[in-house]
Amino acid sequence: MHRVRLELDPLRETLLLTLYARALDARLAHPILGDTHSAGIAEAIDYDFARLNVKPGIVCSTALRAKKLDDAVRTFVAGHPGAVVLDLGCGLDTRMLRCDPPAGVDWYDVDFPDVVELRPRFLPERSHRIGADLTEPGWLDPLPRDRPAMIVAEGLLPFLPGDTFQRMTRQLTAHFDTGELVFNGYTRFAAWSMKYHPTIKAIGVTAAQGFDDAREPETWQAGLTLIYEQLLARAPEVAAFPRPLRAAARLMSHSAALSRQGARILRYRF
Repeated sequence: MHRVRLELDPLRETLLLTLYARALDARLAHPILGDTHSAGIAEAIDYDFARLNVKPGIVCSTALRAKKLDDAVRTFVAGHPGAVVLDLGCGLDTRMLRCDPPAGVDWYDVDFPDVVELRPRFLPERSHRIGADLTEPGWLDPLPRDRPAMIVAEGLLPFLPGDTFQRMTRQLTAHFDTGELVFNGYTRFAAWSMKYHPTIKAIGVTAAQGFDDAREPETWQAGLTLIYEQLLARAPEVAAFPRPLRAAARLMSHSAALSRQGARILRYRF
């Protein structure tokens, strides 16, 4: 099989981290996400994935957060079969294939131009692709305004500097009449500590953005209302974690404060 070599800078290289974590989960006897599409893509890429030093904790947390984000998307499009879905910072994610939305849904995969140009090499062209820097204005202009929108952002928050995520959120909610925003949230401590994680250090990316209170985004002047904060240490899928990770998650689950230092899913309506 011919394998494709990719030339990626450190920021874009993070897409390989999440791709490989999903691929490793898919190879387990009892996967959490079971994303066989990601496993196939990883096999097609000529890259030394071992250098990422992806530990079981990253595999489990990545698969679980993707599963919960997928669940939110599926629920939304089931109730809004004519919706628009935006997957921000999509990388080589296969979320559209996993969610398999109704034909009336317009799905937009959004990332840097050179990243979205990679997608047709590995994925069927079932979605619209938008190549844009999310920190720059104007990329939303061609999108419809009068349809309900589900906006999903996985792993994006800590890599946007300063108040960029807040400003982007205001632009999104101003563009669409109604919809939801769902993303995996990081506390300030969790985001700060990511830069010391061996995998993040291996890539060379500095991550530093987060917030503690799930209701803080309601103060961003973006019209957001919290639907739920989902603490993944308390998710039933933790039962599928390897024994040491399962024990640690169950210990954390007794404290909301400790659980927030792990993975959490935040969902808002606007």
